[in-house]
Amino acid sequence: MSKPPRILAIAGSDSSGGAGIQADIKTIAMLGGYAMTAITAVTAQNSQGVQAIAPLAPDLVRAQIVSCLDDIGADAIKIGMLHDAGIIGEVATALDDVQAPIVLDPVMIATSGATLIADDAIAAMKAELFPHAALLTPNLPELEHLAGRTLRDTGLVREGAAELATAYGCHVLAKGGHTEDDRIIDLLVAPDGTATQFDHARIDTPHTHGTGCTLSSAIATLLGHGQEVEHAVRLARNFVLRAIENAPGFGEGNGPLGHQAVRSS
Repeated sequence: MSKPPRILAIAGSDSSGGAGIQADIKTIAMLGGYAMTAITAVTAQNSQGVQAIAPLAPDLVRAQIVSCLDDIGADAIKIGMLHDAGIIGEVATALDDVQAPIVLDPVMIATSGATLIADDAIAAMKAELFPHAALLTPNLPELEHLAGRTLRDTGLVREGAAELATAYGCHVLAKGGHTEDDRIIDLLVAPDGTATQFDHARIDTPHTHGTGCTLSSAIATLLGHGQEVEHAVRLARNFVLRAIENAPGFGEGNGPLGHQAVRSS
């Protein structure tokens, strides 16, 4: 048997299991990868929101990354919630010489609306981590924050994503799940400005907690398998759609996806 791709997920812990490191591990495992983790923060959260966040010490975050890379190595890396500038700096230092593709989900705002990153950390993320990324996966509120303006139609979203892609020499997947349209449109923009559109009908369900984490981990795993970016995005989107369709219905609010049900569905 061939060895599975080694995927390192750098993100926060979700106590309810729907998002963060827990969603990363489930996704990586279901897609045939070997999951490793570097936890950046511990959260108390559930389907109704985030009740508490406690970041880990920045040097401990770096130590987790170095431990994984120095011994096992990585074929791809997913970065999610980073919380503050100190953690961002240590993550950037730890990944400075890494050649594996990095999928960076610039987590700033939870689906519930809770802020998941300190105010001074966004500039640090852009300066220290964006240049390392092969792919950025902002949702619409995050893309608008990064672009510094409202982007409420497909043309403007493409412009905002293209600006990021050109500035940092990476692909940008602008996710359209936060619009009120009947169809969700995601745009993958290459560094040269070339755009590929993906779309599907919106699924009428409240159970979408962890979709961003799941998507970025799925893409990272597929890149680790050797897929090209566009095909990795296409396959990862299909995985997420099926996980939403198979959501177990847990919780009173925005419930988790059905990661484990995808393979048997």
